[in-house]
Amino acid sequence: MKNWFKNIGPATLIAAAFIGPGTVTLCSIAGVEFGYDLLWAMLLSVIATIVLQEMAARLGIVTQKGLSEVLRNEIKNPLFRIFSIVLVISAIVIGNAAYEAGNISGGVLGLFAIFPNAKFKIASFSFSYFNFIVGLLAFITLSISNYKILERILIVLVVLMSFSFVITAIITKPDITLIFKGIFIPNMPEGSLLTIVGLIGTTVVPYNLFLHASLAKEKWFTKEGLPLARKDTFIAVILGGIVSMAIIISASASNLTSVHNAIDLAKGLEPLYGNAAKYFLSAGLFAAGITSAITAPLAAAFVVKGMLGWRNGLRSKRFKAVWMLILFLGVLFSSLGIQPIEIIKFAQIANGILLPIVALFLLWIVNKSAILGKYRNKSIQNIISIFIILITIVLGIKSILKVFELV
Repeated sequence: MKNWFKNIGPATLIAAAFIGPGTVTLCSIAGVEFGYDLLWAMLLSVIATIVLQEMAARLGIVTQKGLSEVLRNEIKNPLFRIFSIVLVISAIVIGNAAYEAGNISGGVLGLFAIFPNAKFKIASFSFSYFNFIVGLLAFITLSISNYKILERILIVLVVLMSFSFVITAIITKPDITLIFKGIFIPNMPEGSLLTIVGLIGTTVVPYNLFLHASLAKEKWFTKEGLPLARKDTFIAVILGGIVSMAIIISASASNLTSVHNAIDLAKGLEPLYGNAAKYFLSAGLFAAGITSAITAPLAAAFVVKGMLGWRNGLRSKRFKAVWMLILFLGVLFSSLGIQPIEIIKFAQIANGILLPIVALFLLWIVNKSAILGKYRNKSIQNIISIFIILITIVLGIKSILKVFELV
């Protein structure tokens, strides 16, 4: 058991990254509007995430390079290389800055449920203390620049988040039979297509593929770490999926007709379960916000480092400058009073363009014997991966069309 705890980590950070405030809100909407009917979409998301993240982790451990670094090295055409570098850095930096604003806003929502009046005014503008507090906590954590300490802090926060949402689901006393039916029997109620697309899209996140490859090589330095990395990925992503399902289950038990965030869900549960649900949901949303607020800048820094060929690690000034920029933009945008959903529209565009591209590149790389040797993909992995990539292409198109309100 001690050895198992010693070897958990990178995939836990991936779970922390994909269970952000956007996921919490979307799962809440899925539960309120469609009950248990869309639980199967989360099962599909978990399978897709396990397959893609295992490939990313395997690439990182075998090559001892990040995905962005391999991308830079393998694209030989100078013009296409420059185009790829600009595309990936632009999409990741802009997208992660937008997500960071949403993450901080989500963490603040969790605190506002308990402390609703924590605001101050400058001229005609109203600001929340909590935006700066969440940003400061993320800054302090990232400033440590020690992977093992950073990993342990995030594990504690993920445990808090998981406990909060799972307990909230349990106190709603759900119908177990209906839960299993929702998980294993696919159903698409009228008007649910975009919600299904959203559930998958918030779980299969492109920057997590970059992040996982970079973190895996920081954790394991030899190929003997592959079995442990696979176990880590399998367990952490499944637990992340359970947390997402727990949010859907909690929302299904509420008496709401619509929900815009998890605080609405907490208010909807209060008449049935008292203040307990509010505090558990608030703690979970805060933890979800701050874990994602830490991982989004970290992922952006790893991507820029690899794409530009920087050799120094987490402590280098250039690496720190990138995550500081993402964190600063997140705090700034979240403090301007803009609705989080409007901020995240930019991230949806980036996600829609980048996810299929990153997934296709990853599949290409993990099939190259010159790079992975005997650790390249097997036929069954390729079949599953191609199916997942087709889904990501549909997700990308749907995300872009949704942003421009064409669907």
